[in-house]
Amino acid sequence: MTTDFSFHLLGRDGTARTGEIRMPRGVIRTPAFMPVGTAATVKGMYPEQVKALGADVVLGNTYHLMLRPGAERIAGLGGLHEFMNWQHPILTDSGGFQVMSLSQLRKLTEEGVTFQSHIDGSRHMLSPERSVEIQNLLGSDIVMQLDECVSLPCEDKVAEKAMRLSLRWAERCKSAFGNPAGRALFGIVQGGAVPALRVESARSLVEMDLKGYAIGGLAVGEPQDVMLAMIETVEPHLPQERPRYLMGVGTPDDIVEAVSRGVDMFDCVMPTRAGRHGQIFTRFGRMNLRNAKHADDSRPIDPQSSCQAANGYARAYLHHLVKADEMLGKMLLTWVNLAYYQELMAGLRAAIAAGTLVDFVAETKEGWARGEPA
Repeated sequence: MTTDFSFHLLGRDGTARTGEIRMPRGVIRTPAFMPVGTAATVKGMYPEQVKALGADVVLGNTYHLMLRPGAERIAGLGGLHEFMNWQHPILTDSGGFQVMSLSQLRKLTEEGVTFQSHIDGSRHMLSPERSVEIQNLLGSDIVMQLDECVSLPCEDKVAEKAMRLSLRWAERCKSAFGNPAGRALFGIVQGGAVPALRVESARSLVEMDLKGYAIGGLAVGEPQDVMLAMIETVEPHLPQERPRYLMGVGTPDDIVEAVSRGVDMFDCVMPTRAGRHGQIFTRFGRMNLRNAKHADDSRPIDPQSSCQAANGYARAYLHHLVKADEMLGKMLLTWVNLAYYQELMAGLRAAIAAGTLVDFVAETKEGWARGEPA
């Protein structure tokens, strides 16, 4: 078992890469999808299930955990890994996005952001140093810098101001984090939809010599073509020997397109949230189990899937659970979705290693477009 954090490229196919992030708590195979464990749980799933599906790492949320149950309390209980019974790598976000999107009242200054909790109205201050401190208390393996994320579209001057503030905060996060063995701090490229700002942000972060780089501020309302254009703009300016993480993305199609453009890591609430609302992702495309056409359908979702929820339950039963708002329905459909996402990532890794990514992507997209056999 390694005592340090390292990234090793194992194969390329065009701009796409497959590799391994090695760290004391395990290996993250890339491209990787990280299930989101917002409040120290991947909603509707046991930790053992999540790992069995092929997930090497999960994401924890700094904002939610600092408010409830509290970072100091989790530290006193042995850290987030012990707390949620997940002994594998954990990446924590910085809390900045949730502060901007969820807090009722917030005030942004050079020092940080003061905000009011969406839970009980209590007031808190989140600075770059406090964000790192919280993530250290949680025991995170991969720590994200605090940044300012703006919604798109926005004026160029708004994107520029947020980008420059995020760079200054990145420097402060780096100083606060230090260089602990086996753990990593990632910077976040900002700049809205302005190519010049994105390039400046990327180059400035690379000069800080961080262990990984994220592309943030996307999947926040812009069309897919804008997101992909920003990835293409940033990718040439990120070091080949460091992992790249596209934050908050996304649909299976978003992931396939971003992997083809050189992205290594992803997270998104979509598979878990969609599952709780009766929506599933499959090799046949997206399905809505609420639809009445499933009420008398005795077939499983996909008999070829390795996931028991997808191959072992009748659609009629799953439809019934969804319509009755039964907890088991939310659990089973979340399981279906996370299984499909991990199967997709495994397929992408294998295709890149074999040099057949173009064929794999074409076949995958054809399956989504064709739908199920008649």
